[in-house]
Amino acid sequence: MLDRLWQPGIVLIALILAIPIFTVAGFLFQPSEDIWQHLLDTVLIDYISNSLLLMVGVGLGTFSIGVTCAWLTSVCQFPGKRVFVWALLLPLAMPAYIIAYTYTGMFDFAGPVQTAIREWTGWGYGDYFFPEIRSIGGAIAMFSFVLFPYVYLLARAAFLDQSVCVIEVSRTLGCNLWASFYRVALPLARPAIVAGMSLALMETLADYGTVSYFGIGVFTTGIFRTWFGLGDSAAAAKLAAILLLFVFTLVLVERASRRKAQYHHATNRYQQLPQYQLTGMKAWIACFACLMPLLFGFILPAVQLGFWAVDTYAEMVDESFVRLTLHTILLGLSASVLAVLLALLLAYGKRVIASKPVIASVRIVATGYAIPGTVVAVGVIIPFAWLDNTIDSFMREQFDISTGLILSGSLFAVMFAYMVRFLAVSIQSVEAGLGKIKPSMDEAARSLGYKPSHILLKVHLPLMKGSVLTALLIVFVDVMKELPATLILRPFNFNTLAVRAFELASDERLADSSTAALMIVAAGLIPVILLSKSISVSRAGS
Repeated sequence: MLDRLWQPGIVLIALILAIPIFTVAGFLFQPSEDIWQHLLDTVLIDYISNSLLLMVGVGLGTFSIGVTCAWLTSVCQFPGKRVFVWALLLPLAMPAYIIAYTYTGMFDFAGPVQTAIREWTGWGYGDYFFPEIRSIGGAIAMFSFVLFPYVYLLARAAFLDQSVCVIEVSRTLGCNLWASFYRVALPLARPAIVAGMSLALMETLADYGTVSYFGIGVFTTGIFRTWFGLGDSAAAAKLAAILLLFVFTLVLVERASRRKAQYHHATNRYQQLPQYQLTGMKAWIACFACLMPLLFGFILPAVQLGFWAVDTYAEMVDESFVRLTLHTILLGLSASVLAVLLALLLAYGKRVIASKPVIASVRIVATGYAIPGTVVAVGVIIPFAWLDNTIDSFMREQFDISTGLILSGSLFAVMFAYMVRFLAVSIQSVEAGLGKIKPSMDEAARSLGYKPSHILLKVHLPLMKGSVLTALLIVFVDVMKELPATLILRPFNFNTLAVRAFELASDERLADSSTAALMIVAAGLIPVILLSKSISVSRAGS
């Protein structure tokens, strides 16, 4: 019975999870109201221009840092290389909004750095120049420091996967190390680099905490202001729909890049890539190039958070903080378990029933990670609120009972948004695990009389425990870091570490927010360590 319902079940799950996308996209075709016209006349151009500036700046920043570090750690030998190979992934554990709070506390006018400058020099306000951290330039720096590992991770894997022959041929044709990189290795790695940059730019467009704290007008901040400030959900949904167009444009660019760049290996000869020993000044320049992004993306903010946490520990870590941490952990565990169960159902269903409806359904669900949390929240709250009001009206008329906000006012809405947003992550991990299992295993199990559901439970799950664990951990950490969707959809009496850190930082209580921020960063270290181990064995034939 279960196996017969597999295909319609997959299609139904995909349609339900696509409701937020359809809801938001539908507002593009509704007529404009007064508030929407006001947004068109005043702030929409700023939202578009600021978003484009952020995308260009973060794209250049993540490309230059990620590709440089990936190439150096792939083919060069220099002091500290073994540490940098895995340590350069650590900034992934640092959410952009947390690093923004930390650097603001360190570098704004009242922070320790400028205070020390004034004490040493005797200067006053206006006597010296210091870069403004709360600006578009500051936001670009914050995003670049924590998002470059996306480019580094995929670019290094691409460099390691390249055939040694093409590098050797370029060397025999007179190319030095950097000419081989620019003319051979970089074009071969272009699809992977574009994919990494696309992930970084999607995270930039999805961010709310950093741009809100810095006072930058972009679509995510505009959605919040329109919804909660002006009370117009339809206008907020239209802004969300335009943001969705930005995101889908990035997705299409990334896919077009992969489709057009058909680079193939001319040989199956895989061996150790040549390691070029850098000496003297070149070696120290390479070490400095890898140290700086690690220093600014992880070490400095982590140390500052640690100092603040020590100072505020006695006041901030109490019974309410423990309850807040338990809420966050339980929410993360529940969401990760549910996401993995759905991913197993969808990914294995795609393997067993390779029909067009199933493949299309899995692809629809897999696009959820590209959708910003703000857009997901808007797409969830509108249909859920309508359904709640419809049920409440019916119960009042028929039974004189008020049901209240059954869906939109409970954790059900939060969990639904997490599934829309993060199910793609678990599907990718589960599909990677399934891809390593030969189809002959399925055939052998079927010859013994096993049904597909029994094959999944008794054969595949024991073989892919590592992939399932990875999916659990990554979704867990993503849920802990998620801010905008939780901020909009959480019940009134429910809080998470991310929301608490944002609230304290918004009240300029930066030191007090450090304990919640450190808990989020600590949870993010586990999947980062797993990623650092997997990248070291990513090269074919290793």
